[in-house]
Amino acid sequence: METKDLFKNLLLASVGAAALTAEKGSEMVDTLIRKGEMTVEQGKALNQELRHKAQEASAEKEAEKESVEDYVKNLSAEDREKLKKLLDPEESETEAK
Repeated sequence: METKDLFKNLLLASVGAAALTAEKGSEMVDTLIRKGEMTVEQGKALNQELRHKAQEASAEKEAEKESVEDYVKNLSAEDREKLKKLLDPEESETEAK
């Protein structure tokens, strides 16, 4: 697996986790409203806050991804090889054989 693919997969996983968190949060708010433990207005406010936080987390992950990609692009060829070995030791062993 290429380093670029690995970073892409990490970003997609983090975005998926943020989306899932927002979805589960909405479900929890709906459940609390149904049980009468929270008013509809409180539920709407909480739901909006959860969505906002999920969007912020997604934006932060995107910025982190770009930062990491920039860092990797600026590595020397030798350092990139070292990084590849750290990220995928099995592939490095296969190449060595």
